[in-house]
Amino acid sequence: METVIPPAPPVLLPIAGSAAAFPVRRVYCVGRNYADHAREMGHDPSREPPFFFQKNADNLLPPGKDFPYPPRSADVHHEVELVVALRRGGADIRAEEALDHIYGYAVGIDFTRRDLQAEAKKAGRPWTAAKAFEHSAPISALAPATAIGHPARGGIWLKVNGESRQQGDLAQMIWTVPEIITELSRLFTLAPGDVIMTGTPAGVGAVMRGDLITCGVDGVASLSVNVV
Repeated sequence: METVIPPAPPVLLPIAGSAAAFPVRRVYCVGRNYADHAREMGHDPSREPPFFFQKNADNLLPPGKDFPYPPRSADVHHEVELVVALRRGGADIRAEEALDHIYGYAVGIDFTRRDLQAEAKKAGRPWTAAKAFEHSAPISALAPATAIGHPARGGIWLKVNGESRQQGDLAQMIWTVPEIITELSRLFTLAPGDVIMTGTPAGVGAVMRGDLITCGVDGVASLSVNVV
């Protein structure tokens, strides 16, 4: 069918060791999924079910690209996360079947305009301007699950200019990857190409222009990003 304007190009993520690419449909994010991070944000993790927000597919920043410091903010924070990419979708997915829906994993950063988020929280408004801005989700190449398995533990870390900022373990997640997929599929009909950012450990903090950020999930992937 002819379109009245050119359609947007698909968002494609590189796959480690392959010339093929992974097409992205939606990007879901899990809030406060590590107990220490929930506490540092002023919440009690023992009483909160998982909650979700979204970024846009074209907010993903592929490896090798710089992160341009965004406008309308003076307090942008890093949040390193394990990223899950789905090869199958569905609704009401059972936790014991959830891993079969996964294509692979990556490491990503959920950059957040913390000052805009604080204003939104105070006013009871959505977080969209704080979370879903251009280039706000740098991501590594995907590591297929067929190559690395399904990591349930292992270090997740982030450094700024060589200084350790975030250091945790996947085993510290309040909600596991299968549980996240199950809960999401009760709210949305998931589909191939969906990407899930699974939450961040404690130690989030501000970045500035000129910073070099390095991060990784041991056994999955690593990523380097310049803030410009």
